Amino acid sequence: MLRSPGAESVEALHQLVLTSLDDDQAVETVSIPLAGKSSIADYMVVASGRSTRQVASMANKLAEKIKAEFGRSARIEGLPTADWVLIDAGDVIVHLFRPEVRSFYNLERMWAFGDAGTA
Repeated sequence: MLRSPGAESVEALHQLVLTSLDDDQAVETVSIPLAGKSSIADYMVVASGRSTRQVASMANKLAEKIKAEFGRSARIEGLPTADWVLIDAGDVIVHLFRPEVRSFYNLERMWAFGDAGTA
């Protein structure tokens, strides 16, 4: 299988996201491959934090790591309330939730099409 020239950087970004969330003790991290299913990104990562403070902290740290490692600024939405924070890093989209908000929206089920993989 031929890979596009940026495939290695997509995988590196995906790994950076997963490692950062693991380091910050994210709960129930799920990675959903979107390549071939959607043009918005190659991966969607969904994770929970135990509090709004933890969700905001994970989002800020992740954005800083993406900037330091890849030289690009991730767009962040939802930081003021930090119930649901969206980090758009281009090829990887990250949703960070408080557990109650995550179970309400259940994005994994909507996007996984029956084949979500756990990171």
